[in-house]
Amino acid sequence: MKKTDLELGMGQDITRRDFIHDTGLAALGLCLPLGAFASAGPGQAGRYYPPTRTGMRGSHPGAFESAHALARAGKPFPAPRDLDETYDLVVVGGGISGLAAAQYYQKKFGQNARILILENHDDFGGHAKRNEFHQGGQMRLALGGTHNLEYWQFSDTVNAMMDELGIDIEHLLRHKEFGYGRNGENGPAVWFDAETYGQNKLLTGVDFSEPDPEKLAAWIDEFPLSVEAREQLKRFVAMRTNVLEGMSEADAEAYVHGTRYFDFLREHGGLGDEAIQFFDSANDGSWGVQTRNLSVAECAWERLPGRQLLGEDLVCKAWDYSPAMFPDGNASLARLQVHALIPNVAPGTNAHNVAVAEFDYDQLDRAENTVRLRLNSTVVNAANTGSGVSVTYINDDRALRLEARHCVMACYHVIIPHLCPDLPAAQKEAQKYQVKRPLLLTNVLIRSSAAMDKLGITGARCPGRMHNYVLMFKGINTGGFEHKFADDGPVALTFWGTIAPPAEAIELNEQMRAAQAKMLALNFEDYEREVRIVLRNMLGPAGFDVENDVLAITVNRWPHGYAHDYLDLWDPDWPEGEAPHLIARRPFGNITMANSDAGADAYTHVAIDEAFRAVQELS
Repeated sequence: MKKTDLELGMGQDITRRDFIHDTGLAALGLCLPLGAFASAGPGQAGRYYPPTRTGMRGSHPGAFESAHALARAGKPFPAPRDLDETYDLVVVGGGISGLAAAQYYQKKFGQNARILILENHDDFGGHAKRNEFHQGGQMRLALGGTHNLEYWQFSDTVNAMMDELGIDIEHLLRHKEFGYGRNGENGPAVWFDAETYGQNKLLTGVDFSEPDPEKLAAWIDEFPLSVEAREQLKRFVAMRTNVLEGMSEADAEAYVHGTRYFDFLREHGGLGDEAIQFFDSANDGSWGVQTRNLSVAECAWERLPGRQLLGEDLVCKAWDYSPAMFPDGNASLARLQVHALIPNVAPGTNAHNVAVAEFDYDQLDRAENTVRLRLNSTVVNAANTGSGVSVTYINDDRALRLEARHCVMACYHVIIPHLCPDLPAAQKEAQKYQVKRPLLLTNVLIRSSAAMDKLGITGARCPGRMHNYVLMFKGINTGGFEHKFADDGPVALTFWGTIAPPAEAIELNEQMRAAQAKMLALNFEDYEREVRIVLRNMLGPAGFDVENDVLAITVNRWPHGYAHDYLDLWDPDWPEGEAPHLIARRPFGNITMANSDAGADAYTHVAIDEAFRAVQELS
């Protein structure tokens, strides 16, 4: 029976809920006072310390309204007041790429270069958002966006940055137990919900990279699907053939990259719609798009079923994705970058204590700093002048303008045509093409891990729900922070995925824009209700009390999340030098572009590489 909000614990005062919803904020325009979301750190009343804020985070109320007013409505802003401030560099965006651009600028133009970083959110780091919980007593950390360091892809430039910041990849690897929900006593799990599948059912040990078809068939027999769908899946996983046999290498390559995975499952796997639906959300977190949009090759790379039909060796060893991680994701990397630029923000900080270092946000924007970081400041215009660049931004309902020698746009590409209307038409079109993919991480601090420990799981895939995965986030003991797996006290559960677009959206960029709008239209209670339903029905049978065991909820929504990388089925094979990201990132006078969009890949190391390139283009 469907539970009421009261039975789900929605009435519990776990967090200071949004005092006004996004629609109201949009109507208010620029009237939000600068300090409206000030939040104190533990034991320090009135202290500005955004990492402890709960409720709606990520693209939070107050962070996007000015940009939307400009880009969607063409709203004019008041005539700007000229500030008596001049800089060598203004960076638009305080994420990892923007922070890296400031670091590289100092290297190229000298440590005394005057730099201002303007960030529209109330915290630095961009998608590397720090989520810090104290409601259970001891501090707990969780992912707010950007997850980890994929060190095997690092360039020499990125490795040098890691060395300068003192980040020891081997140390991070040695002190990580976290395994993305796969390392519980009973292995990876799948939770089927009653609303989608007719019953609530948790199955443990289910791993589709398992090479033994008999084991797979035993799991499939327990799926709450029709007999027909289960039989189709069992026949499919037992198949051993090569549909590419007889094709030339070129034809085989064209087939796997040009064929939709779901068409492949229907034609060669014998699966119908009900069986196929199980896989549709499997890539929500990793790609930011539904599996229906991916090719055979892209899904084979993700180890989804079907490799046994391509003539490959089926033996897929246990999941071996092992990136280096801090206990707050890449927020610790952003903290190290800020400390390198503004040492007084946290004296004595290094890579071995950064996760527990106390950051004094009052130090970020001081006149005596060589580098200043100004939060809650949304840039609305950047224009070349005879002597450099003029930059206008909105802060506390004020339009302000300042001058600089150079400007690095470290924000996402789709907004830049609205900020730099003088850009060449071809460059603006290329930037508009790079629509980003929504990313959603909702962290729920619960009283104890006891229910999940009893079930023998550290996470589960939820194929029928808003978030595709729920992960128990502990076991990363680095940066001075420790939260061992054996600790059964308060723990953050990370609900990870994206927002599925409406069915009527067909073309991929249309899907992404529709999903972005859908994400912003949901209020905090919508997300809260969703995670409470999952927690009650998945963990309730193991003793979890949804009314009393939820201590805090933080929703990290990123409508403009993952960078637009190029997908087999949606993006043409661009002639050399003509891919949109290459045109989009061209320097324009004293303005250059630095962000993961500029590398067409949603990774931290790409953002750093692009910051290096952007600064080298300045003269």
